[in-house]
Amino acid sequence: MIKQRSIKTLVRATGVGLHSGQKVAITLRPAPPDTGIFFRRVDLPKPVSFRVDPHRVSDTRLCTALESDGARVATVEHLMSALAGLGIDNLFIDIDASELPILDGSAAPFVFLLQSAGIEEQNAPRRFIGLKKTVRVEDGDKWAEIAPYVGFRLSFKIDFEHPVLQRSGNEISIDFAETSYVKEISRARTFGFMQEVEYLRANGLALGGSLDNAIVMDEFRILNADGLRYADEFVKHKVLDAVGDFYLAGHPLLGAITAYKSGHGLNNKLLCAVIDDAEAWEWATFIDPAQTPQALLNLVTLPI
Repeated sequence: MIKQRSIKTLVRATGVGLHSGQKVAITLRPAPPDTGIFFRRVDLPKPVSFRVDPHRVSDTRLCTALESDGARVATVEHLMSALAGLGIDNLFIDIDASELPILDGSAAPFVFLLQSAGIEEQNAPRRFIGLKKTVRVEDGDKWAEIAPYVGFRLSFKIDFEHPVLQRSGNEISIDFAETSYVKEISRARTFGFMQEVEYLRANGLALGGSLDNAIVMDEFRILNADGLRYADEFVKHKVLDAVGDFYLAGHPLLGAITAYKSGHGLNNKLLCAVIDDAEAWEWATFIDPAQTPQALLNLVTLPI
């Protein structure tokens, strides 16, 4: 049986929000089977708790933000990506600010945090969202679609008019039954351009951004002394973000996603289009190992 997972013990981390610049502390706590993933704003006069849901996305400007009953939690995509990559189904996330800490700009610190807490299987079958038909969304020349597939595959293409990004790989296809999320995706950092910083900060964004938590470029080159972690780190970060954005379904998807110039907004639009179409998907569980496709068994074992 492919089982649900949570962590063994609570674990904490502190940092600053990428956009707010505020100090923030989070506590990750184990949750029972069939709970799902919950955020809880503990700094409010009356704490607000809510389950992840693509329809709770309230903002997709340079991050994915959720909101429920007036409580906002922004920049959730890197933690959600780590949870998806490690197959965590049930978790309580306490946060004392409106934005998750950016840490080093990738999902790797969250992966380390979760692995430090320990990951354990729970005595309940994992529920997958299996695609039954292709769903596509568009926004101008940008588009994204998901098709039925036994496993989880993402094919992304980006297009930036910048010499560094044009030299880097701008297209990638990752099948997570064959490729380790932890080794090949989780360390890819967010990126930005110096010429945009003044505009972003004037609009209350990127207040906590620095060379310690993002790849920063001027008109010609990367300003980070340590360079890139992957030769194609830019497009891999887009995949990292998408893994987190799609995990807001609260369950893993079985499908092949293909996207061109997609970001948080289009990712969310596609996920909502799938969830809202009852004929597009069905629940899938895998109890008998003999009847479980090898690709799905690989999905369970490869990430760790």
